[in-house]
Amino acid sequence: MKVKVCIGSSCHLKGSRNVVESLQNLIKDNNLKDSVDLSGVFCMGRCKENGVSVSVDDKLFSVVPDDVEDFFENEIKAKL
Repeated sequence: MKVKVCIGSSCHLKGSRNVVESLQNLIKDNNLKDSVDLSGVFCMGRCKENGVSVSVDDKLFSVVPDDVEDFFENEIKAKL
């Protein structure tokens, strides 16, 4: 599974660093390092969304730092 998090300036201001760090920890804590490829990318063209742009196998989401655990459970862990 490929998970990409926008680290462009707009998403950075919305907390992309926190989203990346939380996802890194959740992937590690759930022993999914071999199953999930997490990477940062620049602008995904969704700057007007409320949250940080994240794609999971090319499906786009808007994730706020406070909702990362729910996002991880529903969109990453549940789909493996």
